[in-house]
Amino acid sequence: MSLEHFLEMAREYSADIALEDEQGSLSYRQLMEKVEALALWLSGQPVSVVGLIADNSRDWVLVDLASQMAGRVCLPIPAFFSEEQTRHCLTGVDLLISDQQSVIETPVSAESVSVPGTRLFAQRISQSDDQTCHGETALPDETQKITFTSGSTGTPKGVCLSLKHQWQVAQSLAEVIDVAKPRHLCLLPLATLLENIAGIYVPLLCGGRIILPDASQRGLSGSSGLNLRALLACIEQHKPNTLILLPQLLQALVVACQQGWQPPESLTFMAVGGGKVAPSLIEQARRAGLPVYEGYGLSECASVVALNTPGNDQPGSVGKCLPHCQVTVEDDEIVVRGASFLGYMGQPESWNPQTVRTGDLGSIDGSWLTINGRKKNLLISSFGRNISPEWVESAVLAMPLMSQCVVLGDGKPNLIALVSAVEAVSDEAIRDWIETVNTSLPDYARIKNWSRLETPVWQPYLTANGRPRRDLITKDFAGLIEALYSEHKTLNVN
Repeated sequence: MSLEHFLEMAREYSADIALEDEQGSLSYRQLMEKVEALALWLSGQPVSVVGLIADNSRDWVLVDLASQMAGRVCLPIPAFFSEEQTRHCLTGVDLLISDQQSVIETPVSAESVSVPGTRLFAQRISQSDDQTCHGETALPDETQKITFTSGSTGTPKGVCLSLKHQWQVAQSLAEVIDVAKPRHLCLLPLATLLENIAGIYVPLLCGGRIILPDASQRGLSGSSGLNLRALLACIEQHKPNTLILLPQLLQALVVACQQGWQPPESLTFMAVGGGKVAPSLIEQARRAGLPVYEGYGLSECASVVALNTPGNDQPGSVGKCLPHCQVTVEDDEIVVRGASFLGYMGQPESWNPQTVRTGDLGSIDGSWLTINGRKKNLLISSFGRNISPEWVESAVLAMPLMSQCVVLGDGKPNLIALVSAVEAVSDEAIRDWIETVNTSLPDYARIKNWSRLETPVWQPYLTANGRPRRDLITKDFAGLIEALYSEHKTLNVN
């Protein structure tokens, strides 16, 4: 499957609506005409890599598809990235397209111009000789999209994907989900690879209609801000057939149902992934009338690897592996073949891998895949954000008077911390310091609550070289951890 195949097939749906946003609707014919015109403009630009920072809209989709048609690399940048992370991503960009005239000030950028046929702006960026000499922007052959891991550190990795791989995953999903002409509501930002592949390409392959409300209409802000009232109103207004959710959004919808909200009868398939999902939450959701099915994937495999569907469902697992994937378990780690990325931007030693070692612990029963945990310490929030606890801890411990910090939050909507400091440091000083640290971090990596422990308490919870014994800490301090999260549990929909 390729973009050309889609364009040929889309002629079948020529008069049907393809995209719908605040500007109105576009038929498949109009979509193709606009993509072709924008691709012609991009082809005339002396650039290789097109950066894209914009809210969900038809214009985002146009740039994405036109980049493919013009043979340009598309590099979407999440709007919730910090300025430091955004600058890091921009090291690989020649032309930055955005829904703002000025996204970030750089000493090597030109004045912005309007992008024809859209409400977007384009800005040429000339990279410094230093970046070129050190190979920071080098890409493997056949790279068409660079998607960034969600920022487990301050310098997220650029995952390079081929055009063929992206559409291969979309085709597999279209086959297993098997919903003809779906009415899909994009809730996640399109810079999220999951929504890009499964929320745009899959419906287009199936002749569906894609609805693209902006962030305020969806009730979302940053990486994890949620206005539940707006989210519910958006779903009620558009009455979609399909949705893609992160665990925290699913939890919010379940709470809403328990408080009397009625999901629209139009819903037929809701996929949830991006983090741990308790089987009990899936069960509660279905009892409330939410047709939810869990899946699993990662950027290095162009998003989805396995998925439960109405015809093939095994609660507790993350579903059957997609047709194009070969998944095995080696030393308890999930390993994927047949769906490998091309490598990381600027890291030639990573290029052309034959397998993807996921870092996830799991098991396979027949073709059903189950995830048992993380091989390393990486936290995955309930909003699907990867966070290295050592990254945040090191920022807190940058103040010498802080003696210990352990960050927790796997499967939770936000981070908490257990901290210690020398006796002379007051609780108020710790609070002020953590607030200062938070300002240097993207919103999903900020500490929302914390508790102070006396320094001697840590002794049995540290290894010989001073590293925290995280599993033991999580177990022995379970009550304190629960108390730190208790004030964030209730979601009011009234």
